[in-house]
Amino acid sequence: MRKLISLLSIAMLAALMCTSCVSTKKIVYFQGADSLFREAQQLKQQYEMKLKPADQVLIKLTCSQPELLEVFAQDVTMGTMSRYTSSMQGNTGTLGNAYGYTVTNSGDLILPAIGRINVEGRTVDQAAKIIEDKIKADGLVSDPDVTVRLLNARVTVMGAVRTPKVVNLTSERNTIIDVLSQCGDIDDTGLRYNIQLFREENGTLKVYDIDLTKSDVFTSPAYYVQQNDMVYVTPNKSKRVKSSAFYTSLSAWSSVVGLLTTVISLFFLIKRG
Repeated sequence: MRKLISLLSIAMLAALMCTSCVSTKKIVYFQGADSLFREAQQLKQQYEMKLKPADQVLIKLTCSQPELLEVFAQDVTMGTMSRYTSSMQGNTGTLGNAYGYTVTNSGDLILPAIGRINVEGRTVDQAAKIIEDKIKADGLVSDPDVTVRLLNARVTVMGAVRTPKVVNLTSERNTIIDVLSQCGDIDDTGLRYNIQLFREENGTLKVYDIDLTKSDVFTSPAYYVQQNDMVYVTPNKSKRVKSSAFYTSLSAWSSVVGLLTTVISLFFLIKRG
C-alpha cells in the first residue's frame, strides 16, 4: 500500500511539473534585439494607413474668405456638418466646416460642389492635397486648406489576450504591440510565437504570421497595423481543452485521487502513531 501511495504521489508531482514548466524562449519578447539593434538601424516600414472603401473620413476646409465656403454646404445630406466658430486675426478670418463622408465601394468621395474624387489607396494627406487641387482648378476658392482624418480606424483583437476587444486607433502610427497592450497583453495561455493578423488588401484577405519572441517582428509588414485588421492570438493546448468534457472529468478524477491519497496517508500515519 505504501508503494502505491508513493507511485501516486510521484505521478501527481510529475503531472504538475509538466503543466507548470514553460521554456522562457516561448514567452520572452524580441529575443535577439539587443544584438540586432545595438547600432541604430532604419526600419523601412510603411505605417501610413491607405483609404479603403467603407472608410469614414472627416473633411475640414478653411480659407481666408469664410463666405466662399457656403457653396460646400449646399447639400448637407451627404455628410454630418459641424460648424466651427470663426475667429478674426487682423484682416484674416478662418471658418472651418467639417463633414463626415464615407468612401464608396468604387473608392470615391462624393463632395458638394466638387463631385467625385477617387481616394482609394491614398493616405489622408494625399487625399487632402487632391481635394485642394480640385477646389483650385474649379475656381471655387483660391487658398483652400483641407484636412482629412480617418474616423473609423479600428482593429479587432481576439483569442488568448486578457481583454479581447475592438481597439480604436487614435493615430496613424499604431503597432501590433500598441493594440495588444490596450487589450492587457497576451495572457498566460497565449502563444506569443503564434499570432495571426488578417488584412484585406486589394479585395483579397491576406494572413500574416507574427512571432513576438523574435526581433524580426520589427521588420514584418504586419508590425504596423491598418484599419480593419483582425488579430488572433492562438491559445496553447491546455486552454483549448480546458472547457472540454474530457478535461472536466480528468480534473474531477484527479481531485478524487488526490483526496484518497491524502486520506490513506493520514490513516497510516495515525496507525503508526
